[in-house]
Amino acid sequence: MAHVLVTGATGFIASHCIVELIERGHTVRGTARSTTRATALNMILSDYTEKTIEVPLVAADLSRDTGWQEAVDGVDAILHVASPVPSGQLRNAEELIGPARDGTLRVLRAAKATGIDRVVMTSSMAAVAYGWGESRPALLTEAHWSNPDNPADNTAYARSKTIAERTAWDYVAGEGEGLKLTTINPSRVLGPVMGGNFSGSLRVLAQLMSGNMSAMPRTGSQLVDVRDVAKAHILALENEAAIGQRYLVADDFMWMSELADLLREAFPDYADKIPTRQLPNWMVRILSISNPALRQLLPELGKKRLMATDKIRGELGWSPISAKDSAIACAESLIAHKVV
Repeated sequence: MAHVLVTGATGFIASHCIVELIERGHTVRGTARSTTRATALNMILSDYTEKTIEVPLVAADLSRDTGWQEAVDGVDAILHVASPVPSGQLRNAEELIGPARDGTLRVLRAAKATGIDRVVMTSSMAAVAYGWGESRPALLTEAHWSNPDNPADNTAYARSKTIAERTAWDYVAGEGEGLKLTTINPSRVLGPVMGGNFSGSLRVLAQLMSGNMSAMPRTGSQLVDVRDVAKAHILALENEAAIGQRYLVADDFMWMSELADLLREAFPDYADKIPTRQLPNWMVRILSISNPALRQLLPELGKKRLMATDKIRGELGWSPISAKDSAIACAESLIAHKVV
């Protein structure tokens, strides 16, 4: 069994990766921007698993060199899950791209300097499905890459994930030769939260149930459960066939209106809060002129970005919880933690 470093340990995906690692007999160390978060993290993990979990944290920030050598010292492998999160409205895309790219290099260089050769990195469908414009393939595979230079079909987040993953593969092909890298590229991640703080990927579901959304834009995505994303990371870590590979992880596509219908049926006490009207695309475009949050939706309007998952199913034996069950589990946990 391995001693594994999980970067960004307090995050949504990372917390579930920690649980899955421990369940499979591995030991874990985590990174966070501050070690003061260790007590809260371990309480949340222990409450979720109903067993005592004590994961030590090392302070390491993607935007700084300090802490990374201490973080990797003595571990056998790394799950690089950490990703920069903007604290407010971005002034420019580089505020997100720089930390994602440079933070990835900090982790990989620390691994290389310490002699750790196994790294599994969390990427995203954003590194596959964007920047294509109207030439986007009907079904995307691991052979496809997003084009970060097409701003009309990109967000700052999508560009940051593409550039960070490209940086990782370029590094292991050059200066970092010998590192055994795998990337996991999930679609929109739902599933159960462990506490009141949750990932931005869940914000849409929380908004649908909170009564704060009067009408829905015509957007949608393939969904995947966070527990299955965690399993994909650990399957990749434990399987030598995964070295040098990318893996798309996703289940069914759902329009936001379909997600709203599902939630309305599953949670009748919230039915009056869940919107039924859909905003026409032209109205979203007009409103986005003065609303930066809506501006981020423009590349998504009316688009289906579909990914094949045959590769991870066939090579690693991965199979997902259904998108519907994942959405319901997510909603149940948001209710339990009084988020909605």
